[in-house]
Amino acid sequence: MKRRETLLAMSILAAISLPHLANATPAAQETTAPPFAVDDATGKRRTLDEFKGKIVVLEWTSPSCPFVRAQYASGKMQELQGWAKERGVVWLSVLSTHPARGDYLTPQKALAFNRERKAQPTALLMDSTGHMGQAYGARNTPHMFVINSAGLIAYAGAIDTQPTVDESVVLKSQNLVRAALEDLLSGKGVAKPRTAPYGCLVGYSA
Repeated sequence: MKRRETLLAMSILAAISLPHLANATPAAQETTAPPFAVDDATGKRRTLDEFKGKIVVLEWTSPSCPFVRAQYASGKMQELQGWAKERGVVWLSVLSTHPARGDYLTPQKALAFNRERKAQPTALLMDSTGHMGQAYGARNTPHMFVINSAGLIAYAGAIDTQPTVDESVVLKSQNLVRAALEDLLSGKGVAKPRTAPYGCLVGYSA
């Protein structure tokens, strides 16, 4: 029964989110990363300039999306966050959810949510206006962007190669963000700079 429910959830969510993939136009292929100034869940103002000269990962996340839940239930997202931070990479998780949405979290609840799922970002950004997400063209959760040390978007797209809400499938999937980071950390250009994102739709106000 659990497997049947999982497959049903996948088909429903795919029907909602996947038609948007062809129209998603995130900045990619080494275009300049849009600047941002957003408070994190502790109330500290965070800007892209703060991390000048560093590699930055932006992870659009959600407390209600099964695709995101599978990444964290598998432990792969936390593992990647820790691996990246050990190598000096800045990891920013972003909640672009309007306060009118049912899955909106206050900063305090967002921090508790992140602790519960053992997330390891550098900071959790509260993009409640959606301005940051719209500037980047973030459409799905998880939607991933990797900004290189020159401030250019070196990768934009999916977290991995298999759209799934099944954590066991996540464990076997190739992680595209890690591949992009490995390329950058070794001084190379990203071999695959853009892929189609998948997941649930970001909860903008309109």
